[in-house]
Amino acid sequence: MSIPRQLSFFDLATRYQALSQHGDPLDALAFHVPWEAFRPTLEAVLHRSKREKGGRPPFDAVLMCKILVLQALYNLSDDQTEYQVRARLSFMRFLGLDLDQRIPDAKTIWLFREPLTQAQVVKTLFDQFEAYLAKPGLQPRRGQLIEASLVPVPIQRHSREDNATIKAGDCPAEWDKQPNKRRQKDTEARWTKKHGASHYGYKNQVNVDKQPKLIRQYAVTDAAVHDRQVLDDVLLPAEAGRDIWADSASRAEEIEAQLKAKRLRSKIHEKGARHKVLTAQQHTRNRARSRIRARVEHVFGHQVTAMGGKLIRTIGLARARAKIGLKNLTDNFQRFLILTMPRTVQEV
Repeated sequence: MSIPRQLSFFDLATRYQALSQHGDPLDALAFHVPWEAFRPTLEAVLHRSKREKGGRPPFDAVLMCKILVLQALYNLSDDQTEYQVRARLSFMRFLGLDLDQRIPDAKTIWLFREPLTQAQVVKTLFDQFEAYLAKPGLQPRRGQLIEASLVPVPIQRHSREDNATIKAGDCPAEWDKQPNKRRQKDTEARWTKKHGASHYGYKNQVNVDKQPKLIRQYAVTDAAVHDRQVLDDVLLPAEAGRDIWADSASRAEEIEAQLKAKRLRSKIHEKGARHKVLTAQQHTRNRARSRIRARVEHVFGHQVTAMGGKLIRTIGLARARAKIGLKNLTDNFQRFLILTMPRTVQEV
């Protein structure tokens, strides 16, 4: 039985070169995203400077942040992420790891993400990158597209009594006696109906700009929260674009007054009523608005087809916010590369 030959430095360099020649998507992501700008925010939450002397040193915070981005990019679990980092040269190069270096295991990934989740740091990172986008001239200014996307989670099987207790904001008493069961129960996800079908999980409420189709603001809620309830949370000032597009679910007199008070122009779909059907002119306006609003579906479509789908396997709203926020941030990373790569290549 022959012994497999160990890869040399030149063998590895040749393979990395071949990856680049075949268009490794992680190559540009590693080079053009300002990863080091996130370090102070990450270190402030992790309190790395207070670590006691001795013991195995922690993994680099930026390296671990990149691992979370890989998870969002390919919709990987912690265990699957550990395996893929070990198996893929493209992942190792993206993380800056050599073959002989230690690789974070699934538990380490979870322990890194959890304090960021509880401190809501993902939203801070998203806002930091949003500010960075102004440098290459990608600040919002041509209009705001407001839309919500349902994000499914594994369905919880509860009795009618338990469901009633959960909806009332309490936890069934017997669950407190079974801590292992309690940890697996999501009491914050909710059911909702859309186009006659039932959905269980959360909502990703986003504000996408009209032209470059970057996500400028987002809010994560349970699936039962109405879009109008969070409209104010995702709206940007008039400087980001005065025109506001949204579907008819956001149409209401108080919303129209709110937009007018903020010097924003409503392009929200008009809706009819039982005794007040839409006129031909209103239908024409709605069709014109649909052509603009369709651009936000390109964002959600990319997350479904190119980023492993929308399903998340988390428990609770805080973790759902972290997972969905990372998905939105990673989506912006990829869109940023599409918008700037030709310019960047010319500069290099």
